[in-house]
Amino acid sequence: MLRRLEVDGNPYIGVFCAANDDLLLHARPVPRSAVKHISESLDVRSVGTNVAQSTVVGSLVALNSNGILTSPFIDSGELEAIDAPVYPLPNRLSAVGNNVLCNDHGALVHPGYDDDAVAFIHEALGVPVVRGTVAGVKTVGATAVATNKGVLCHPYAKPGEMDVIKETLRVPVAITTANYGSALVGACMVANSKGAVVGSRTTPIELGRIEEGLSLY
Repeated sequence: MLRRLEVDGNPYIGVFCAANDDLLLHARPVPRSAVKHISESLDVRSVGTNVAQSTVVGSLVALNSNGILTSPFIDSGELEAIDAPVYPLPNRLSAVGNNVLCNDHGALVHPGYDDDAVAFIHEALGVPVVRGTVAGVKTVGATAVATNKGVLCHPYAKPGEMDVIKETLRVPVAITTANYGSALVGACMVANSKGAVVGSRTTPIELGRIEEGLSLY
């Protein structure tokens, strides 16, 4: 299912939420009605929690079916609220949602992660990990969105970068914008294999590209 939505007037859904095929993590202040629409669209259970006492959960969490990678600053109460395998990444690049693009097959990560961080991400998510960029941008989780059916990238993603993503995440890769021309597609939506919720400003043409790129038929 593909749906347009905003959170208290903000169309950057991906900043407040993160999901895999079973779970939606959302910031506590997200209205109940919005949580209902998102969880129904993605066909998942939902858990409300802030991360590191922040509402930008989507920027601080990256997850697939094997594990949940989070900022190292997540506190004990937030860990308990999630009630699933959580792995706080001990690294200065703490906004893991912005810095990690992953699905159940692989992960593309910020090139600034050192070997220890890459090994930690590999163990937490249970997939091969490759450093890279999208459109020359290091925050790959903000400039793209990945599911087990497809990846959508920043419109200026280079062919070589898209090839690396395709080889690593093992799904088709396409380019698009969202929210009426925003290139930060990862910040504009939350998606999994069953659906996607995109910002309310997303145009019909963008919706068509998103539907096709994530195989939401």
